[in-house]
Amino acid sequence: MNFSNDNLERKLGIFPVTNIVVANIIGAGIFTTTGYLMDFLGNPVLMLVLWLVGGVVALCGAMAFGELGAAFPEAGGEYTFISKLFHPMLGFLSGWLSLIVGFSAPIAASAIGFSNYFIWAFPSFQSWFLFDQIMSPDMFSRLLAVLVIVIFSLLHARGVVLGARIQNGLTILKVTLVVGLIIAGFAFGQGDFGHLKAFPKSGQGFSFNFTELKSVGLSLMFIMFAYSGWNSATYIGSEIKNPSKVIPRSLIISTVLVTLLYLLLNLFFVYAIPPAKMAGEPEIGGVAVGLAFGDFAGTIISLLISFALFSSLSAFIILGPRVYFSMARDGYFFKWVSVVHPKFKVPQNALLLQSAIAIVLVLSGTFEQIIAYMGFSLGIFPIIAVLGVFKLRMKGESKLKLPGYPVVHIFFILINLAILVLAYFERPWESTIAILTALSGIPLFYWFKMKKGKLPGS
Repeated sequence: MNFSNDNLERKLGIFPVTNIVVANIIGAGIFTTTGYLMDFLGNPVLMLVLWLVGGVVALCGAMAFGELGAAFPEAGGEYTFISKLFHPMLGFLSGWLSLIVGFSAPIAASAIGFSNYFIWAFPSFQSWFLFDQIMSPDMFSRLLAVLVIVIFSLLHARGVVLGARIQNGLTILKVTLVVGLIIAGFAFGQGDFGHLKAFPKSGQGFSFNFTELKSVGLSLMFIMFAYSGWNSATYIGSEIKNPSKVIPRSLIISTVLVTLLYLLLNLFFVYAIPPAKMAGEPEIGGVAVGLAFGDFAGTIISLLISFALFSSLSAFIILGPRVYFSMARDGYFFKWVSVVHPKFKVPQNALLLQSAIAIVLVLSGTFEQIIAYMGFSLGIFPIIAVLGVFKLRMKGESKLKLPGYPVVHIFFILINLAILVLAYFERPWESTIAILTALSGIPLFYWFKMKKGKLPGS
């Protein structure tokens, strides 16, 4: 069998890359996690403070990854950085988690989020197709999510330029929706800033005991899931023009913009919804608009949010295959995954593998289970990658020294370690599964390494 060794082409500038990063960050998390956070914390002010903390942590990570991306302007993100700066096995494990958790799971979560919001807007949608007697509403919702994954995977298999154009349009739609929701909500919507003083849980304050700290850790883990994607430009480094400038700029601009939008959007949620009603609510955006403007507006916004989730799903579908492509190109994954389509110049086999795993996750888990499982996983390897900046500086190989070193990097590492420890004590089962998922890649790495050693010229 002949495998293409064609290189990915550098065609993306600052605007499409920034769009991809923004789309990758603003996804199912912001429209679904706030209700869970209020349930964990019972304190709207603390919740808003933690959203700000999450944005600062993401910005620190973006600055570190901007320096790494300038030094290694290749496809692969953390996989490439960790493999080159530490050890190929650690890099492989990060790529392995990217395949199972980092991209496939968010694709599944975004697809399920779309389906939930769409069906919430049109509760009789299933009956329009006369499927009421054939399958349960839950199965219909899952199949709708699967259909969305298949459609977008096929679209992005047609090339990065077409994919970027689609992504630009979807991201503009999503940012317009979020900005419009914030402005209209505060200008014309019904609400009460007195909700900031309401506490749905017993007690009126926050005590720094271990139980409360565990809730903070779990909440920050959910928040960092909502911010995940702040590093996404580094996954497509091989397709970015002038990467030493575009990668850091796109990461920093996107993270600052999204942090501001997240704070204002969550403030609107608190303004519109009494905290007691907010706690545990998954379709938080639809509920907020319904209370602020009426049920009809809630239905319309729920429909728009469902389509806005296409943007994040689309961005994940673009980025993930570049990691698996890089692993396969280096000999640490199946060779057929490194195939680049001769016409469309995209790693189509990697894209199809990713979509297959995402579909399995859609069919086998709930939205909350998927978030809990991947939240812990996504916090592990960025810490190792940011440690790589210290090694890069010590070796004198940094191509772009961004300000804040080493305070920014130490802050990022310490906060993320604290989140992992506290989240583990709060959700030991999901966290243990995440760790075992990462460790399961160790025998696979050595198997691929053994195969690589037997290849001619290896």
